[in-house]
Formats: sequence, C-alpha cells, structure tokens
Amino acid sequence: MATMPLSPNAITPSPWRRLPGELLARERRLARYGFVLLALLVPLALAWALDDRVLRDANVWIKPFKFTLSVAVLALTTAWFVGHLPAARRTHRSVDWIVGLLMGSGTFELVYITLQAALGQASHYNETDLLHTVMYTLMGIGALVLTATQPMLAWQLHRHPDATRPRVYRHAVLLGLVLTFVLGAGAGMLLGNRPPASAGATLPVLGWSLAGGDLRPAHFVGIHAEQLLPFIAQAALAARLRRPAWAAWVMWGFAGVYMMLFGALAVWGLAGRH
Repeated sequence: MATMPLSPNAITPSPWRRLPGELLARERRLARYGFVLLALLVPLALAWALDDRVLRDANVWIKPFKFTLSVAVLALTTAWFVGHLPAARRTHRSVDWIVGLLMGSGTFELVYITLQAALGQASHYNETDLLHTVMYTLMGIGALVLTATQPMLAWQLHRHPDATRPRVYRHAVLLGLVLTFVLGAGAGMLLGNRPPASAGATLPVLGWSLAGGDLRPAHFVGIHAEQLLPFIAQAALAARLRRPAWAAWVMWGFAGVYMMLFGALAVWGLAGRH
C-alpha cells in the first residue's frame, strides 16, 4: 500500500518551537535564567490568586509577578542579541560581565521584592527604618546596573558587527539597546524619588494612574525600546518596500515617534506629581 509523503511543513517545527533552542545556542546562561524566571511565574500567579492581602490598593503578589516577567524578557532579549556577535566573541570576558551583571542585579531585585511581598511589606519607597532605606537604595543601584548592561552590549555589537544582517536592523538594535538605558533608567530614577500618584482611576492589573502623576507608563515605554525598534526594522524589511532605503526611513521615523511618545508620557507623569 502506497503511503502519502509528508509535506516539509508537516515535519518542520514552527518558529515558536525552535525559539528556545535558538536562544540556548545564542547565550545559554541568559536563556536558562530567563526560562527559570518564566517558570517561576506559575507559583507567583498561584500566590496572587490565593493570597488576598493588599498593599497600596494592589495584591501583594502583583509586583513580584510583573518584575519577574520583566527581568525574564530582558534576559531573553539580551540572549538573542548576544547571538548577533561573532561566535568567538560570545565567550569573551566582556560578555561574561554583561551576563553576570544582568543575572546578579536581576536576582537581587527579584529576591528582595518577593521576600517583601511574602512579608506583606513594601519593597519600593519603603524607608521606614535604616535597613529598608539601605535596601531601597541598593534596589535603585541594582536597577541601574540591570539596564546598564544594554548599552554595554550595544558597544560590543558596534565593535563587532554582523555584516550579514541589514544595516537598518543593526542600527535599530543599537538604538533600541541605548534607548532602553537612557529612557528606561531615566524614568526609573525619576520614579525612585517619589511614589506615583494613586488617586483617581487606574489601569486594571497594572495599577497605573489614569489621572496623571504616574511615570510608570513612560518607564514601560522606555525599557521596551530594545524590542520594538528591531521588530519595526525587521517588519519593514520583510515588507519588501519598493526601495531598500525606505525601511531605514520607517525605522528612524518610528524611533522619532517613539521618543516623542516617551516625552509626552514623561511630561504627563511629572505634571501631576506633588
């Protein structure tokens, strides 16, 4: 009895199924770290569902969940971009520093935030005594170190570019990494000075104020530049525009709009702060 041959699509794994293996091949340590953090979202979600304690009008486990997801995305994004370096450069000590600083500062932040949630105490803006004041200061330093790993990686990618990738994509990666630090850390430092406004309507789950005085939306936009700019560049290239140069115009135009959006959100966030 004759058998029907399988089509190539039937045996070729989808891009999403190949993604974990690709990340591990690019930077195994960061990929594993990111996967562990994603797995930790399950017990954190259960704690969120089962524990009804509230802090600043939000469940105590929302903050650990959000921060764990954020650091996981940062680690996996960094692992992906490390893969753009030449294979020999990926094992250089400069990359080891980037990996070590990201994992070390990220772990410190998440352990303290989760511990404080378990105790029903605030991690941010908690200066009730000397210990909590010192820990909050260290958290600020840790967050700065965490985001500073991105321009460090941008420098490595600038010094050791992958000539096989389109220039517009390479520029988008470099710009995204730098903006993640400049915009994200900048908004983060402003956020660290004073708690966001809590009066008025808030965005569900995230808890962002819709009445102004909240810099968290600007901070969110800032730290995700490294994902959005390369995505837009890749999408513009995939669209096969009539002229190759148009992809660059699309990317740089989006970058300009993105920075204006950040500026508007920052002004909106600062306007309502007292």
